[in-house]
Amino acid sequence: MHDRFAALNAVVFGVSRDNLRSHDNFRAKHGFPFHLIADTGETLCTLFDVIKPKKLYGKESLGVERSTFLIGADGTLCREWRKVKADGHAAAVLAAIEALPPAA
Repeated sequence: MHDRFAALNAVVFGVSRDNLRSHDNFRAKHGFPFHLIADTGETLCTLFDVIKPKKLYGKESLGVERSTFLIGADGTLCREWRKVKADGHAAAVLAAIEALPPAA
C-alpha cells in the first residue's frame, strides 16, 4: 500500500511520544517503509491536539488519540481523522489523497 502513496507523491510519517530507539525497534519489527517521528517533548502532539484523557483498567491517564492528518502540498490541513481504527484506514486516506485537486 505504501507504494501507492508514493506514486501520488504523498509522504507518510508516524508520530508518537516514544523515543528514537523505541521507534527504530517498532519500525523494524513491523517492516514499516515510512519514518517515525519521536515527539518526546509533545510539540506535535500539542499542536495537533491529540493528547487526551484515556482510561485503562479503571485508571485514567493522558495518552495520544490515534489520528491522521492530511496536509496538502501548500502546507494546509486538508482533512483529519480522529479516533482512528487501523482496519481499512489506509485505504480511506489514499482515497482522500486521490480526491485532492492536482497541485499547481
